[in-house]
Amino acid sequence: MSDLQEMNFNSVTEEMLKVISDYDSVSGFKGAYNIREDSQCAGRKSSANITIEPKTDKPGINIIIKPHTVGETVFIPACVTHTNVDDLVYNDFFVGEGADVVIVAGCGVHNDGEEQARHNGIHRFFLEKGAKVLYKEKHIGTGNGKGLKKIDPVTDCFLKEDSCLEMDTIQLGGVDRSTRTTSAVLDKGAKIIVRERIMTDHEEEAVTKFNVKLNGEDSGADLVSRSVARGNSHQAFYSIVEGNNRCTGHSACDAILAENGRVDAQPALNAANVDAELIHEAAIGKIAGEQILKLCSLGLTREQAEEKIIEGFLK
Repeated sequence: MSDLQEMNFNSVTEEMLKVISDYDSVSGFKGAYNIREDSQCAGRKSSANITIEPKTDKPGINIIIKPHTVGETVFIPACVTHTNVDDLVYNDFFVGEGADVVIVAGCGVHNDGEEQARHNGIHRFFLEKGAKVLYKEKHIGTGNGKGLKKIDPVTDCFLKEDSCLEMDTIQLGGVDRSTRTTSAVLDKGAKIIVRERIMTDHEEEAVTKFNVKLNGEDSGADLVSRSVARGNSHQAFYSIVEGNNRCTGHSACDAILAENGRVDAQPALNAANVDAELIHEAAIGKIAGEQILKLCSLGLTREQAEEKIIEGFLK
């Protein structure tokens, strides 16, 4: 397939793109992009420093970022817009030495039917020495059908010496079932920073799984998940941080319960080196009554006060 300059997608995709990837219907995307709609490519464009090419052995793309590329953004949103679609894609990112870029990889699933609609993105990151990546991923579910809306991302990260991957992931409603699985292997001086925000409601279920291996000397990990479980929803947080050298690792789960929401948190640390410094935290509870009273004294209703507190918590 040649490089596709024209974008050709439906109105449902366009509305989801505005939410998950800050798409502007007038100016489009400012940078390289690949748009996936219902298991097909709906638009693709490379830049001078970022090449996007289709895989030849499986569905998906290779994103190749030249060494020392700085200040560029690549967009790879994926949308499912119909019921009975099970989208599976494999995307590999090859980030050259000394590059410093932003990758936007949102996903939206729309379902107005009876059958389930699902997106499963399997991403692999290969960061060369000194490379830096800010990876932004926002998930949404829309539509009024009875069929489930499912998103199950898998992310495998391989960080070479002194590289840094920062992941900012958000799922704030509408996704019925999701399992987010992230693994990372870090070499000397490499860092991974994860900021996850999740809100579930009704009967929704969300599972987060982290597994980080700090193999290199002075490598580091900082994993923080903040979540709100409302209605009858259920969330589970599992993290394993392995310190196999002199390193620093931190894992935290901070959750708010409302109505009948449930949260399970199981952070784990495995230290195999005397100089590994590992910390884990988990806090689960309801909104503090004094916070609600304070906002109500300023003229807000109880419901408005709760929404303000949750909005601030998930920022």
